[in-house]
Parts: sequence; structure tokens; C-alpha cells
Amino acid sequence: MYRVQDGRLEVFLAHPGGPFFVHRDDCWSIPKGEIEPGEDSLATAIREFKEETGISINPESKFVELGSIRQKGGMIVHAWGVEHDCEPPAKCPSNTFAMEWPPRSGHIQRFPEVDRTRFFSLAEGLEKMKDTQRPLLERLAAALGFSLP
Repeated sequence: MYRVQDGRLEVFLAHPGGPFFVHRDDCWSIPKGEIEPGEDSLATAIREFKEETGISINPESKFVELGSIRQKGGMIVHAWGVEHDCEPPAKCPSNTFAMEWPPRSGHIQRFPEVDRTRFFSLAEGLEKMKDTQRPLLERLAAALGFSLP
């Protein structure tokens, strides 16, 4: 998701939840998730965005296809940009996941997939985003006619 404020491109990113990322500020990401059987990748993007952020995107909106990238873990991410101006929720209604924490403690805890969201300027978003996802923001900027910082 993106918005244009005073002629500047701002991009919406999500911060991963869980104990491994709580003190890291260099791992922001686009909201994403697994494609369900029979579901197309754009429908997945719209559904996952809602599940992770609580924000609904109209499927009839004009989407900018950004192609795909392969993350370090091998996951292939298909992405779209869509213009939507809103205030990110104060608390993300994100899905949760369970993991043993602390390690080898035998205690299973639940953590949100996304613990916070916000809009960033293009320059700040590129700086804070996971390295492997940066090409998606670069493609968005090019498609919308914005220069890279």
C-alpha cells in the first residue's frame, strides 16, 4: 500500500512480531502470506493484508503489479502496490503464531505475526525494509514515476 503526501511517495510496511525482532528496526516488510489452494496471488495479498493489519483494500482498486522476489529463506513473494490513505491501527489485529519461548523452556507462547505498521517515506522505507524486498519498493517508485533517493 502507498500514498502520496505533498508530492512525496510514502509506503506502508509491517514489522514482524515475536521475540527475535522486538529490538530490530531493519526488518520491516510488506504484509504477506501463503497462497491457499485455488486462490490467486492478488486475492491472497488482499486477504493477508486484512488479516495482518485490519485494513480492508477494495479488490476493485487499481493495483500496480510489482512482480515477485525470492527471500533468503526461499519464499517467493508476489507483490502489488495500491494507493490507499489511512491511519495505521494503533494495535495490529494480526494473526498469531506459537513457538517455544524462551528456547528449551517447554513453554509455548503466542506472538503476533505483525506487531506494528506505519507509513514511511520512500527513502526511510528502503532503509528499514528487508534487503531482499527492497526491489519491490524500487519497482513501485519506478512505476509511479518517483526517483529513488
